[in-house]
Parts: sequence; C-alpha cells; structure tokens
Amino acid sequence: MATLTPSSQLITVFGGSGFLGRHVVRALVKRGYRVRVAVRRPDLAGFLQPLGVVGQIHGVQANLRYPDSVMAAVKGAAAVVNLTGILQEGGRQTFAGVQANGARAVAQACVAHGISRLVQISAIGADSESASAYGRSKAEGEAAALSLVPSAVVLRPSIMFGPEDTFFNRFAALARMLPVLPLVGAQTRFQPAFVGDVAEVIARAVDGTVQGGRVYELGGPEVKTLEEFVAYVCEVTDRKRLLAPLPFPLARVQARILEIIHAVSLGLLPAEFRLTRDQVAMLESDNVVSEAAKAEGRSFEGIGIAPVSVEAVVPSYLWRFRKTGQFDTARAGG
Repeated sequence: MATLTPSSQLITVFGGSGFLGRHVVRALVKRGYRVRVAVRRPDLAGFLQPLGVVGQIHGVQANLRYPDSVMAAVKGAAAVVNLTGILQEGGRQTFAGVQANGARAVAQACVAHGISRLVQISAIGADSESASAYGRSKAEGEAAALSLVPSAVVLRPSIMFGPEDTFFNRFAALARMLPVLPLVGAQTRFQPAFVGDVAEVIARAVDGTVQGGRVYELGGPEVKTLEEFVAYVCEVTDRKRLLAPLPFPLARVQARILEIIHAVSLGLLPAEFRLTRDQVAMLESDNVVSEAAKAEGRSFEGIGIAPVSVEAVVPSYLWRFRKTGQFDTARAGG
C-alpha cells in the first residue's frame, strides 16, 4: 500500500481562525497538507489564505451546535483537529455546548467517517471535579474524545502567549490605562506556553508521530506567579504601576459587578476589564504541568520539543505599549 503524502491528505481544523488556529494552519500548510478551516464565519477567515498556496486552504461553515454541519466539515478528511473553546459564556455559546457537547459532536463525526487521527485541545485545569464550569466542560470534552476515538491525542496547554494573545497583551493594555492593577490570584502560578510550540505539537500529532490515547500537558520553561508575570509586563513596557493583589472573596464580588455591567451595556464592556466568577474560580488553582505528566513524558520535553521562553518572544510585541512605541530608546540608553 502506498504511503500517503501530506499533499494528498486533507486536514479539517475546527476553530482554525482563532489565536491558536492561525498558527496550527501555518504549521500544517508548511508540511504540505491541504487544510479545511471549519468556522462559524468563513468570511472572517480569509486572512489565512496567504499562509498557503492557491487552493491549499479552504474555509467552510460549521457550528458545533449543529451535528450535520460538523459531519459535512469532516467528510473526506484524513485527520481532524478541534481547537474550539470559549473563556466566557455568552448567548448560545455555553461551556457545555462548545467544549463538552461540541467535542462529542466532532468525535462522533470522526467515528462516522472512519477517522482515527483526532487532536482535541483542552487546557490545564480540565477536571470533572473542578469548581469552574470551564474546567468541568473541558474534562467532559476530553472524555468524549477519548471514549469515541481511543487513538485521539488530547493536549492541555497552559496559558498561551504570542503576538495576538489575551494574557500579556491584556495586562499591558491595563497598565497603559490604570495607575493601579488589581490582581486576582496574584500568587497563582502559571507556566505560559508559546503558541507556536503548541501548534508544532498539533502538527506532529497530525503527522502521527505523537502517541495517541494520551493526555499531554504543555507548559513553557518558566513557572512564575501572576504577580511576577505582570511585573515583567510593566518592566518591558516601561510602566511603573502599583500591583494590588485582591483576596478571592473580594474578587468574586468584583466579578459579579463586572458581569452585571457587561450585561446592561449589551456587551460593550472592553475585553480588558471583563472578569467572571467562573474565571475567579479557575484562578484559585495553579496552571502548571503536573509532575506525573513530566515523569511519563506527556510534555513538550517528552515529545522532543524545547519550549520557547517568555523573554524570547514577549518583548517583540509588547513594545507597542511603551509611551513612544518602537521609538522608545530610553531603555537602550538613547
């Protein structure tokens, strides 16, 4: 039997127009795969086209709440990648609908079309017993993927960073606006993973070089508290700001107030200021790779990837938050 080449294989990527998605599409097309990007709004995924050659990337409409659209998006694919996820619920976009039932719909479509290569993106903190609905729904999605497609590769990245991230960019934007930065979970530890490294793991899983039927935890080389990372953001952007840790009980009250403001403003509250009680619950637990995952090779290092550090990438896109942007020479002694 002839070995299939990447150019002869079609890969369906659900959520391919998002932050992680654009890096995954890039990694796949560089290998020569044809990519079908399945999103709710294909007209907003046109920016992906220059990543490949003519005809290599094709957007299609799919909504995880509608199984028929999922089935159609998977038809003819050699492998499927499910990147869909939300950090906050809104309207019909619920944690259960997107991250639990949605993952199940994708896995069921894989079974119906005889596809054994499935990559399911979850998150560190996924736990059926989590105090967070986000964490519980992620765990349900993992369970559905592995029960229906036992060879599936499940990836749990920590907070991801890169030019379009909502972590370092968010705090840099807040530091530009506020003299005092209230921090929920100031002592919670994070292990940020470079989005390009996560995309490379996904591409290797599509290649078939990452062992299936396992849950991998992906974190970068640095483990620091939220307060330490925000202090680093202030240093890089040359902003002197007071960091004010918030106790969790007070944070829950603040989150409830912000939820109400977001609702009565019809969703006009700027993203940088949004905070939900579910996110507060998530921040009560560390977001780092477990010792078990490291010992069993279910990590970047176990896959053979040396993860990129925060310091190697973040300054390259946070310069725009300095008072004079890329023309700020004060830090260089100019």
